[in-house]
Amino acid sequence: MRLSAPIFKLKRQARLMARGRNIPLHDALDSVAIAEGFRSWSHLASKMPTGRASDQIIAALNAGDVVLLGGRPGQGKTLLGLEIAASASRMGRRGIFFTLEFNESDVLSHYNALGIDIGELASPPIIDTSNDICASHIVDRLGNTANDVIAVVDYLQILDQKRSHPDLGEQVEILRAHAKKHGSIVVLISQVDRSFELGNKRVPDLNDVRLPNPVDMNLFDKTCFVHEGKLQMADVG
Repeated sequence: MRLSAPIFKLKRQARLMARGRNIPLHDALDSVAIAEGFRSWSHLASKMPTGRASDQIIAALNAGDVVLLGGRPGQGKTLLGLEIAASASRMGRRGIFFTLEFNESDVLSHYNALGIDIGELASPPIIDTSNDICASHIVDRLGNTANDVIAVVDYLQILDQKRSHPDLGEQVEILRAHAKKHGSIVVLISQVDRSFELGNKRVPDLNDVRLPNPVDMNLFDKTCFVHEGKLQMADVG
């Protein structure tokens, strides 16, 4: 079924409806979905015609969400983060990929490996490889009109690698406050501790996140963990 408007615009309609009618956002989302011919918002999201997991992930996110995207090395979390930034741009939003791990040539090579030619997009995702990436740098790049921006940060554990940067927990608080104020979405790619592989869980969870410095996990709204081709999203709290 063809939607009357892109997903992010339907979500904006729902937010306006929630404020105008003074009803919970989830009720407004369901109302918008029903008007589009679906049983509920979750039904609409599940029926999105897409071959990429990134599109379905974006459909499950709300403005202001801070998301932890975690996995062990080699499980595809960074590639999924790159897909999310490209999918945001494809949907008419601003996609930004911040990385402390790769240079721009590396990022373009990864996109080529994914079969994504970002040069074909009307507004390609921004690639930021600055050595100064931290919460304040990210907030500056997002600006004060960040609604409909999806920022992907590669990756959580090295945001505070410079002593001049605030503690990791404080940086997540800064990113969360900005996302909530301006309606942007921030996805933080995260490492998972190797001890996960000694257990019997099929997919990691928050207890498996490697934290060299303390972070309040309640600062995240949602999690998305990947392992051996499986992807599991969940709300925090």
